[in-house]
Amino acid sequence: MTPRILDGTAVSKAIRAEVAGEVAELTARGIVPGLAVILVGDHPASAVYVASKGAAAREAGIAERTLRFPAGLSGAELLAAVDSLNRDDAVDAILVQLPLPKHIDSARIFEAIDPRKDVDGFHPVNAGRLLQGKPAPVPCTPAGILELLRREGIPLQGTRAVVVGRSDIVGKPTALLLLQNHATVTIAHSRTRDLPGLCREADLLVAAIGRPGFVTGAFVKEGAVLVDVGINRLTSRADVERFFHGDAARLSAFEKKGSTLVGDCDPATAFPRSSRYTPVPGGVGPLTIAILLRNTLDLCRKRRSP
Repeated sequence: MTPRILDGTAVSKAIRAEVAGEVAELTARGIVPGLAVILVGDHPASAVYVASKGAAAREAGIAERTLRFPAGLSGAELLAAVDSLNRDDAVDAILVQLPLPKHIDSARIFEAIDPRKDVDGFHPVNAGRLLQGKPAPVPCTPAGILELLRREGIPLQGTRAVVVGRSDIVGKPTALLLLQNHATVTIAHSRTRDLPGLCREADLLVAAIGRPGFVTGAFVKEGAVLVDVGINRLTSRADVERFFHGDAARLSAFEKKGSTLVGDCDPATAFPRSSRYTPVPGGVGPLTIAILLRNTLDLCRKRRSP
């Protein structure tokens, strides 16, 4: 069996086009969805992500603004900025880019966001509503995974699913969404006993553990669907050759850029055992931004549409 790629880029483009059309309809009625993004510090990857999110929002017709603050910003100052956005009626959605500097309590910041403007779905109120299966903004990456599986026609009812990773941002909400779609779900992690053996039971394996190439072929049941959430940057030629042995195009790109991306799955051993898989890049990543736009639109409708 030759594995098929689950093309997150193509699905992302479709979602973004749909959002742009719906935003245009709202704009014609005098309602322009507004997204505010907060960036603290000069983390290079964060700056790239924020620029991509801003460009995608503007392309969809969403009024986007980015608030940039120095790394030395205090927690109190950031809370004041969040409060100002909470009270700004032109802002429908607030996004705080992670990671925040270590001296700032991320949980406290997310709890300060108005749940009605919580585009990432991180507020405890929205997390609780997701747990209970009630309407709420859903974290963008898990929602993107479910949308990709739905549009690719991958059945979930009765499916044995294993999610490797237990973060509040990806692992737990992904497991909840799969459960709500009638999959039988296990959440596993780095301390799970016989992790490879457990993962080999999965018809659908979601790798969200944050370790490059951690999930190898020994974790994958023949013919399973493999969703790779990881985005890990490789800067060593030895690592690139280890994960992409014989891939001349990938090695050439590395030589030009000085880095390349790999997911949490080993592309050389894990992907060939699957029936379908998400590549890195071009898999889950583009969907995260597409769902951010969708969530912004939904929040706007709930707040401002008659």
